[in-house]
Amino acid sequence: MTRTLTISLVTLGDPGRVTGGYLYHRRVADAAPDHGAEVRFASVPDRPFPLAAATVPRLLSEAPPADVLVLDSIAAAPVAPWLATRRGGPPVVGSLHQPPGGIDHGPGRRWLQARLDLLAYRRARLLVVASDDLADQVAKAGVPRRLLRVVPPGCDVGPVPPGPAPDLRRGRRIALLSAGNWVARKGALELLEAFAPLRGELATLHLVGDPEAEPAYGRRVRERLARSDLAGRVVVHGVVPSDGMAALYAAADVFALASTREPFGTVYAEAMAAGLPVVGWRAGNLPHLAGSGHEGLHVPVGDVPGLSAALRRLADDEGLRRRLAEGARRRAQSFPTWAESTARFFAVVREAIAS
Repeated sequence: MTRTLTISLVTLGDPGRVTGGYLYHRRVADAAPDHGAEVRFASVPDRPFPLAAATVPRLLSEAPPADVLVLDSIAAAPVAPWLATRRGGPPVVGSLHQPPGGIDHGPGRRWLQARLDLLAYRRARLLVVASDDLADQVAKAGVPRRLLRVVPPGCDVGPVPPGPAPDLRRGRRIALLSAGNWVARKGALELLEAFAPLRGELATLHLVGDPEAEPAYGRRVRERLARSDLAGRVVVHGVVPSDGMAALYAAADVFALASTREPFGTVYAEAMAAGLPVVGWRAGNLPHLAGSGHEGLHVPVGDVPGLSAALRRLADDEGLRRRLAEGARRRAQSFPTWAESTARFFAVVREAIAS
């Protein structure tokens, strides 16, 4: 009987958080038994940077023995000093969902964190990266391409729950769906500014995501929602589980997210798999997932009037909306399922062990 491969997956904070990176690792953990493996999470306390580094030696010394250590990119910086001084131990595989330095920090922290991230990655045998766009960024930071393995997340969200579909249009022409935690780079404020000038009968906007992910920004979003030009036209759902997301994707007409930096953009891919045209900034991985005019519409970053015009076009032009929806569904057929992605992930882990 083949011995179970044991993996210690080192992340930061609660692995149950609702973000693309955490979801990726929960899917990997759930699929592990199908690949003769077991994943155990080791969570570095989410303390102010760089204080979390002080907790790493004890955390990892007390963790059960493992055949391989998978290092989540959000934990790379606090783990780097420990990796730089350890002697022996299991091989390390990086699992990257952000570029060196992260994506939600100011320039000073980003500069320091990038150097710590790269210090950790130099101790890894292989690095799993979530997209070709992210691979380009990591290689540009100085990591040899021979160490990079692109393993995108799956884009299947599971079956739609039984029962009647929710009425997301609310008597209007279309339903717009947006999914992203309320942090500045996800662009909820810019999306609201683009949505506000649309004629009242055109669309209802649905916002999914954690309103408390960045409290100061969340207060600004709530203040904007309270203004009269959005009254009765925006529905806030908060955090929605995967089966609920499947129902929302199935009932919506268009997906919109004004995010400036998405290393992969799982929600874009999920929306496309559900047959939704996707609208957003020409930034991050979106142009790699969906062609403007083919599977959705892109506008330059910060062009709020342009974003508003794109939403208006899709609300007014049913033929365009249908054509882009079909293009999105067809393009998404080339994206991996979670079964395919997790199989590739475990293949890379075994490749690293064998190297």
